[in-house]
Amino acid sequence: MQRSPIEPSLWYATAPAAPPTEPIDGDVTADVCVIGAGYTGLSTALHLAEQGVRVVVLEAKEVGFGCSGRNAGHCTPTFHFYSIPTVRKMLGPVYGERLVERQTNGANLAFDIIRRYGIDCEAVQNGYLMVAHAPSRVKMLEEKQRTYASAGKVTHLLDKAETERLTGSPRYYGAWLHPEGGHLNPLAYARGLARAVISQGGTVHTRSPVTGIEPAGTRWRVVTPTGAVTADKVVCGTGAYTDGYWPGLDKTFTTMSVMILATQPISDNVRKTIAPENHTVVETRDDPMIYKYNKEGRLVTSVFVEGKRGGDLEYTKKLTADKLKWMLPQLDEVDFEYAWTGDLDMQPKTFPRLFELAPGVVASLGYSGRGVPTGTMMGTVLSEWAMGMPKEDLTLPLEPMTASPFWMKFVPYLFLSATRARDQWVARREGVNPPAY
Repeated sequence: MQRSPIEPSLWYATAPAAPPTEPIDGDVTADVCVIGAGYTGLSTALHLAEQGVRVVVLEAKEVGFGCSGRNAGHCTPTFHFYSIPTVRKMLGPVYGERLVERQTNGANLAFDIIRRYGIDCEAVQNGYLMVAHAPSRVKMLEEKQRTYASAGKVTHLLDKAETERLTGSPRYYGAWLHPEGGHLNPLAYARGLARAVISQGGTVHTRSPVTGIEPAGTRWRVVTPTGAVTADKVVCGTGAYTDGYWPGLDKTFTTMSVMILATQPISDNVRKTIAPENHTVVETRDDPMIYKYNKEGRLVTSVFVEGKRGGDLEYTKKLTADKLKWMLPQLDEVDFEYAWTGDLDMQPKTFPRLFELAPGVVASLGYSGRGVPTGTMMGTVLSEWAMGMPKEDLTLPLEPMTASPFWMKFVPYLFLSATRARDQWVARREGVNPPAY
């Protein structure tokens, strides 16, 4: 499959250089072979290398080439779609509680790694703001505060005036502030994780696409065009960028594309009035407007690719600029100087799946967004599996590989369209007159 280039992204232009890596050359052995140098693979490798495990990472392109290096850079320790009570119900009291604990602490884990290894990635952990786009949506935020309190999280509800002060927008009616959220340069974080893996004795081979995984006695041989790794265990962490190295693995999810856009640097005077405390801002819409700053003071936002939106660059820029200027009237001009795309691995549960492909081979994917904290967190889960933790003690159940249902090819887009219409209707019913979304 032809993938969009990473070079047009803001992160590629501004991230510190990746550590030197080379393609694999010949056959090597390891305790664990990790496929994919994104957050999942690199976090797994780091947590193993820290314990003295011999680990080799194989990456088809370059560190962070997939969505780990090209997402919008939010680090939000929440669930993407389902509420905490629903997650507990879907997974049961044991696995549900384990996943809630891991996911809601995912941002703390990521920022702790960043601090411990001195990763230069624009990391800011000063909170995530979910803002009510209509008066009735304040109740949704109140419910979030209650449910996240059940996971031990102290979060805050803000009134309209404080919401306007912290967002710079007069268009919102309240906010939910989660202090543990934050944002970063995602490609810089991935490259920093790779550097940390190497510092702990792990090996990272880029430009080493895996073509197959085959039995080698009681071990596994992970094959590339220029060499192979023979290992006791194999971890597959390639997400939406999974190809055919294990038959059927790329059919366990459906890809959805996201376009990320970054404005010109905002002037200091205007920055004092827009997100003055450098929060990440996300609407309560199911198809939300999102914004945050990068280190240069550019506003970074994103939209799902859906027909002309994302398919026609100039149309997408105008549509997104109109929304930003409506939300933030102090913006006289919006000039998107960067625009790029990335793919998400979507599946119905919207939280990670742990597939047992064969004894000693697992795959973790289907994150459906929230990749920064989720991929980092899943690295701890996968390292525990690789170190021999009994399956009944793992954070997630080991499942047989199952194909994504056929309806996932179109239902997410129908959902976007339907919820966008609903949210527009609710806003107008309640006296808000937003532009086209």
